[in-house]
Amino acid sequence: MHPQSQHGFQPVFCTIVPPHVLDKLSQSDNPDLAGPSRRTLEGDAARRTRRQMATVVTVPVAPASDEEASDKPERVLYDCRNGTQLPGTKVRAEGQEPTQDASVNRAYAGLGATFELLLKAYGRRSIDGNGLPLIGSVHYDEKYNNAFFDGEQMVFGDGDGEIFLDFTVAIDVIGHELTHGLTQYTANLSYYGQSGALNESMSDVFGSLVKQYTLGQSADQADWLIGAGLLAPSVQGVALRSMKVPGTAYDDDVLGKDPQPAKMEDYVHTSEDNGGVHINSGIPNRAFYLLATALGGNAWERAGQLWFDVLTGGQLAVDADFADFARLTVAAARSRFGEGDEAEAVLKAWSEVGVPTA
Repeated sequence: MHPQSQHGFQPVFCTIVPPHVLDKLSQSDNPDLAGPSRRTLEGDAARRTRRQMATVVTVPVAPASDEEASDKPERVLYDCRNGTQLPGTKVRAEGQEPTQDASVNRAYAGLGATFELLLKAYGRRSIDGNGLPLIGSVHYDEKYNNAFFDGEQMVFGDGDGEIFLDFTVAIDVIGHELTHGLTQYTANLSYYGQSGALNESMSDVFGSLVKQYTLGQSADQADWLIGAGLLAPSVQGVALRSMKVPGTAYDDDVLGKDPQPAKMEDYVHTSEDNGGVHINSGIPNRAFYLLATALGGNAWERAGQLWFDVLTGGQLAVDADFADFARLTVAAARSRFGEGDEAEAVLKAWSEVGVPTA
């Protein structure tokens, strides 16, 4: 189905920790590890089902004209106080002073950083292009091992403290989840198979770019890790995913080994995780990393601009596969930069991960 024939938005329930990771943890002999992850899995499954059953999706009304869309974010933070009622109790609104709660302040900063990248780098006002308020809820549930975007707002768990720490600590996780909103309002990529893996990869790309932009890091200085700082000290691993070397983020007795492939020849065919959306995203992730480092400088400028052009350009079908997306990035490079280094670097990056562009 071509994007022009999309009927409304189809918000999907997107979590930062993939089901396969929580599934592995839930099988641990240690109840302190298994319990929270099992409850997280069960809760996520219930929320996912509710999301799919919500056939009528209410999309926030955009301002009447571009003039009304502000260059300032409109953030609202809530505290669930370890309950599951969303959004919770309002604790900080736009422009208010920091609270005593570090989770609230980190979430507030992360929402603002994502807004700023979209505005300063790409001229987009919030994730919908019309200044949509950014809402976040912290301290969701007890020992909840995840963070998610539910189509309307961000939600952060505190983690179990054994495997996962507070989910507000990683700014790229906040950028990742909000990018699911950006995708929802633009290409609306189906959350299954290769289009779903592209959806996940888009979130990793822009999540990483939010972190790099905030830290003022060039492509060479960036760690290209997603969720660095989320894993507890006892875990053998550095992050949830590595865009630079997919499949190397963790290798732990309890957590298992990072299953991400880096090339098409290792593509994982599975019915789990919506057809492996969190697993096979390693392939387009690495293509972006290769492009960004080949071009050098700030990754959000040339490499990020091309990905943004394709995501928001209206040509990307909802059921696009990796090859469809790759071809559009080549076209975008030629359109924006001509037959120069950029187009050559895009072709080379996709070739290296085994995705055809011809």
